[in-house]
Amino acid sequence: MTQQQPTNDQQLSPWVIETRHLYKRFGQVVALEDINLKIKRGEFVAIMGASGSGKTTLMNILTCLDTVSDGQVLLDGVDAAGLDEEGRRAFRSDKIGLVFQQFHLIPFLTALENVMLAQHYHSVVDEVAARKVLDQVGLGHRFDHLPSQLSGGEQQRVCIARALVNEPPVIFADEPTGNLDEQNEQMVLGLLTELHKLGRTIVMVTHNPELGKFADRIVRLQHGKYQGEELNDHEVEHVS
Repeated sequence: MTQQQPTNDQQLSPWVIETRHLYKRFGQVVALEDINLKIKRGEFVAIMGASGSGKTTLMNILTCLDTVSDGQVLLDGVDAAGLDEEGRRAFRSDKIGLVFQQFHLIPFLTALENVMLAQHYHSVVDEVAARKVLDQVGLGHRFDHLPSQLSGGEQQRVCIARALVNEPPVIFADEPTGNLDEQNEQMVLGLLTELHKLGRTIVMVTHNPELGKFADRIVRLQHGKYQGEELNDHEVEHVS
């Protein structure tokens, strides 16, 4: 088994992400308890909480890096709980773009090659598409540069290009500006905002309330439990 096909009901769902009574346990420790979360297609959601709140555990489950103990996780119409390890790997390649706090770039590969590596895992290598997404994030002049020749902000933009190249339905960003100075932080947040305006679904995990202001909606976790949510109804200025 590699990947389930969505049912008709799932195909009609407006939710690109839906969890139903999700639990995650590590031995006797309950890391996530009865999480019911819905994220619409094209929404920008920030999942927020202090260290130990369960937000990273939740993100790992939503990105198929980990599995649930109980409950359902429906991702783009597919029940991730029904996927085996190979199915989860294929699902990540097809459906999910990941932007990490640590850049995770291969040091001996150029910016272009790092982006094309994501295509390799997708079994289709397209240099034209890789160049296009690097242009999109403002790095058209840095194709042949190694990570060591790029600033922190440029490295994170390579990560965003890598996340975009396979055109996934959802971009997940885990503390995407944690290693950046203020100017590069604003640049990366501006990129995520522009991607959202173009219709991408963005899920950002952060403990920083300033980053949360960029989202349409903030979902709060505490001690592994849902603690409520709030809507942002104002525009956030950013440095372009």
